[in-house]
Amino acid sequence: MARPGERHDAPAQAETLAEAAAAARACAACAAHLPLGPRPVFRLDPAARLLIVGQAPGTRVHETGIPWNDASGDRLRAWLGLDRDRFYDAARIAIVPMGFCYPGTDARGGDRPPRPECAPLWHARLLRHLPALGLTLLVGSYAQRHYLAARRRASLGETVRAWRDYLPAYLPLPHPSWRNTAWLKRNPWFDCDLVPDLRARVGALLD
Repeated sequence: MARPGERHDAPAQAETLAEAAAAARACAACAAHLPLGPRPVFRLDPAARLLIVGQAPGTRVHETGIPWNDASGDRLRAWLGLDRDRFYDAARIAIVPMGFCYPGTDARGGDRPPRPECAPLWHARLLRHLPALGLTLLVGSYAQRHYLAARRRASLGETVRAWRDYLPAYLPLPHPSWRNTAWLKRNPWFDCDLVPDLRARVGALLD
């Protein structure tokens, strides 16, 4: 089923998940803009109950081909209450970032935004093969802008604070980067209210 904000011109339903995933892994649509070249990183299984939509791989994820295989992933797993084995069980958790490949760095040394071509090309085509999803985590502003569209609030902080408004389909989260440590300290409700509810929902889906 197509999701909000996505194109509806994906191939016919006759395409299998394996075929769609193989096409995505061979994608070179924005190769000219990728300093390390294309290396799409995502995980999919039709039995997955939880979908995590993040931003784009960093250099370590690009090198290893393992999504969230960095300090941000450690913090995300702590929020979810999951160890690495459960987190990387593709039969339970699908991981599809807004940009599948490492986008490079900007003038300030931070990662560039996900390439804008990626999600419109691939998300609907891949996610139509995940019929068992019970919850989608929208990690960061790019995922929230794409999936919540006009429903999102004026800022990421306001969108995350209104997390109950997007349930049961979506749950918005800040990106677990160290850059958001100050935001987390200024917003203790995140750890006190949202994180326990998040862990309970994830636990119920995956058990």
